[in-house]
Amino acid sequence: MQYVPAVPGPRRVCIVGAGPVGSLAAIYFAQRGWWVDLYEARPDMRRPATTTTATANPAQSQRSINLALSVRGLSALHQTGLGLDAEIMDLAIPMRGRMIHDLAGQQTSQVYSVFGYCINSVDRAGLNIKLLDSVEAFGNVRIHFNHALQTCDLDRREATFMNKSTGEHLTVQADLIVGADGSYSTCRRQLMRRTRMDYTQEYITHGYRELTIPPLENEDGSTDFRMNRNHLHIWPRHTFMMIALPNLDQSFTCTLFMPYEKFEEITTEAELVAFFETFFPDALPLMGRDRLCVDFFTNPRGSLMSVKCHPYHYEDKMVIIGDAAHSMVPFYGQGMNCGFEDVEVLFSILDQHDVVAKTTGDGDCDRDGDLAQALAEYTEVRHRDAVAICDLAMVNYIEMRSLVTSRRYLLRKTIEGYLHRWFPRWVVPLYTMVSFSRTPYHRAILQHDRQTRWLGYGWLAVTVMAVTGLACVMRRCKM
Repeated sequence: MQYVPAVPGPRRVCIVGAGPVGSLAAIYFAQRGWWVDLYEARPDMRRPATTTTATANPAQSQRSINLALSVRGLSALHQTGLGLDAEIMDLAIPMRGRMIHDLAGQQTSQVYSVFGYCINSVDRAGLNIKLLDSVEAFGNVRIHFNHALQTCDLDRREATFMNKSTGEHLTVQADLIVGADGSYSTCRRQLMRRTRMDYTQEYITHGYRELTIPPLENEDGSTDFRMNRNHLHIWPRHTFMMIALPNLDQSFTCTLFMPYEKFEEITTEAELVAFFETFFPDALPLMGRDRLCVDFFTNPRGSLMSVKCHPYHYEDKMVIIGDAAHSMVPFYGQGMNCGFEDVEVLFSILDQHDVVAKTTGDGDCDRDGDLAQALAEYTEVRHRDAVAICDLAMVNYIEMRSLVTSRRYLLRKTIEGYLHRWFPRWVVPLYTMVSFSRTPYHRAILQHDRQTRWLGYGWLAVTVMAVTGLACVMRRCKM
C-alpha cells in the first residue's frame, strides 16, 4: 500500500534518533523544506538533570563525553550555512598530535601532520545540545523525546513509537523514515525484514572503562590542566592501553582499553593501585588513588563492536545513517565524522537527483526527482567507504597500543612526513587522508597501499645501492 499525502504540501520525514547525526540530518531536511519529526528514546538532554556528566544521565553512562572532530565532520557542519562549524569549534580543544607516555613516565610528542593540522576534542553533550537548539529554530521541525521506536510497516510508510512517559503507542506516517538510532538500531532491524541484508557484527575481545584526571587546583584558587592540553595522550602497553582527551573544564577524560579477562583480574583497590603503579605510574598521581578507585569500580565497563551491513535503504521509504549503518570501534576517531559525512553525501545525492520537498497530492511524490534511485545510489556510494573506515578503525587499535613505540614504525612515519612536506600532492600519509581531507575512505586505503609499495621499492633501491657502494669500497681497499 502506497502512502499518498491527502493534500499537496511538504514531504514528511520521520527521523529516529536525536543524537548528533540525527540532529544534523534534521537540519538538512528542514532547510530543504521537508516537514520533520525527530524522535528520541531518551529524555531531553538539555534539561538540568541530564546535562552535567555522563554519570548524571544513566542513558549516557556508557558513552564517552569526548568526540574527536576533524575535517569531514566540520565540512558537514559548514554546509548548513548556519556557522555551526565555527560555533562548535568554540567548544573544542585542538590536539596537534599524540603524546606517548612510556613506563618510566617519559613523554614523547608525535605530531599528526607536518603542516600543523589538528583534530579537536569536543564535548559530546555540548555538541549535541548546540545541534538540538539549531533544530528547534526551524518552524517545520518537531522533536519528540521519550519516544522509543517499536516497529515499522515500511510498505505503509508507518512507524510506531511508545511514549516512555505515558506508555501510550503512537503510529505515524511519513514519506521517508531515516534511521539514526545508533549501533543497536531498531530501524536497521526493521530494514532487515524487508531487504536481503548482508549483516556482520563483531565484538572485539577488549572492553573499556572511563576514568578522570581532574583539573589542577592552584593555591590562588585558579585551575589548570595537569598535562599538555593540545595532545591526545596515550599510554601504549602492547596488549592494552589508556588514552586521555582534554575537556574545557581543564580535566581529562581517560579511557582504559583492556581484554575483559584483565579487567576481571582486578577485584580490589589494592590490586588496582598496584596495576597502575606498574603500568601507568605517571597517571596515578594525576588521578589520585581515591578518585581512581571510585571511577574504576563505579563506572560501567563498556563493550566495543563493529557493524557492517548492506543495503542502507528500502525503496524510497527508509534509509539508515551513522552508527545504525556502520558502527565502528573508536580508535580512528571517525565515528561521528563519518556519520556527519553520511548526511552531507546523502543530501548531495538527493540534490543531484532533484529530489524536492513538495508533494503533488496525487500519489506522484517523485515527479520532481527519483527518491528511490537517489537512496540506491547513496547505498552503493557510501557502503564501500563505510566498510573501509570500519576496517581502518580496527587496525588503528594495534597502532595506538603497540606500533607507536616501534622504531620501524617511527622511521616510516618520519620518512613519510618528509616526503609529504616535499611532495604534498604525491605522498600523503594515511592518517592525513582520513582525518584531514575529504578523500573517500576506500580511495585513501588504495593510495596508501600504492605509496607503501613505492616506498618499499625505494627502500630496497637505497639498500641495494648502499650495499653495492660498500662492496666497491671494500674491494678497492683490498686492492
